Amino acid sequence: MPNNYRIAKVSSLLKKEITLILQNDLENDLLRSNFINISKIDLTGDLQFCKIYITSTSEEAIRKEIVEELNLAKSFIRHTLGQRIEMRRVPEITFKDDTVLEKGLSVLKLLEELKNKNHNQDSKIEGNNYNG
Repeated sequence: MPNNYRIAKVSSLLKKEITLILQNDLENDLLRSNFINISKIDLTGDLQFCKIYITSTSEEAIRKEIVEELNLAKSFIRHTLGQRIEMRRVPEITFKDDTVLEKGLSVLKLLEELKNKNHNQDSKIEGNNYNG
């Protein structure tokens, strides 16, 4: 249990510091012109590897480009982290596109379509019932 607490604390610290680095330290027009949010951080139990999932309001192609740019800048980000936080070893980081939000929105859209389809069928059935 203490290990889970430690992982949660380190993940929270990494999220905070990486967000600051993305906002203030990277000199990349693509990254500066798009809203980027860290949605989740998966940190291994030994604190050696870290997957950082990002979301953005941009289109899918631009999000993939953002992830590529972040992965190209990960050594700079890791170096900057090493200067800002006291850790024995800063974890290796990898950026990933978080598609959970997109998948959730598509499920909600499908549910809405089904609801509308059922509503239309119910209206047709009620219209065909003639009590006279």
